[in-house]
Amino acid sequence: MTNTSTVRLPKGPGSKPNVFRSFARSFGVIWSNKKARIGVIILAVFVLAAIFGPLVAPYGATVNTFPRSANGSAEHWLGTTAAGEDVFSQLIYGARISVLVGVVAGGLATVVAVVIGLGWGYLRGFVSDTINFIVNLFLVIPALPLMIVIATYLQNGGITVIIVVIVITGWAWGARVLRSQTQSLRGRDFVIAARFSGDSAPRIIFREILPNMISIIASSFFGAATAAILAEAGLEFLGLGDSSIVSWGTMLYWAQNSSALLTGQWVLLFAPGLCIALLAMSLTLINFGVDVISNPRLRETGSRRRRGPKGTPTPTDQAGGDADRQFNEATEGADDVDVDVRKVQQ
Repeated sequence: MTNTSTVRLPKGPGSKPNVFRSFARSFGVIWSNKKARIGVIILAVFVLAAIFGPLVAPYGATVNTFPRSANGSAEHWLGTTAAGEDVFSQLIYGARISVLVGVVAGGLATVVAVVIGLGWGYLRGFVSDTINFIVNLFLVIPALPLMIVIATYLQNGGITVIIVVIVITGWAWGARVLRSQTQSLRGRDFVIAARFSGDSAPRIIFREILPNMISIIASSFFGAATAAILAEAGLEFLGLGDSSIVSWGTMLYWAQNSSALLTGQWVLLFAPGLCIALLAMSLTLINFGVDVISNPRLRETGSRRRRGPKGTPTPTDQAGGDADRQFNEATEGADDVDVDVRKVQQ
């Protein structure tokens, strides 16, 4: 006697998963990584400072009615600049520019990298060869000299010019990484099935391939945002940005012009430099957690390190790891699968 039951597995890459549940699960994986957890905390501090800067800063960023080049005191924790401005207040207000540039420039550079990288990896023929030539051209040109040249010709454009320059010079590496991953997915069964079903190339790229590369795209974004923050600070320090705005880069620029080191006001250089380094480090640390999402083997390695004294994993690690592996194996490449489970009774 044979009993037949049908088990309907969840849809694969082409389905629409619960966005909030996926985000919560991804954030949980990131938060479980110690390095990423530190990065999230540091980034949250800078984001809160950027949002609530006017409420936190004791003075306005451009108020210059204080004694000039004063040392730290109860009224001015980090002293004042050569123009009589409070350094601590400028430090808080400066977080706005760095966070804005990191999010906007990093996001735009990632969008360009995704569009070009996925198209480059999937398409063949003349289009692929043309994209290959353009990407290699941007890769061989040193980024910093190119940014300096472009920013010099587009001076007095404010922070918008800085963002445009960073986007122009910061998308090529991400495009090459995404191209390699796209080529590996191009021969998978669900892509071949979509191609035989008559789906167009844009639909296959953005509906079938793109959802499988979210973690890599997120990693690319954090890398692009880190490079954007450092590039903005470098261009502002060289005087190629808008020196009238308050940012960490312009703080370094004016501190250098006023010979802060010679006058003993090393804090004018140390404070904004430390903030730039911490913000860039926070994004780099978060990237460790993103790597765990894109590479489950790193998660398994972390579980092995938490094994008990007899070498057995904890029940939570074992259940979570087995469930993840079973689900991934069952749904890998599946679009909509019906499985017949037959039980034979003798």
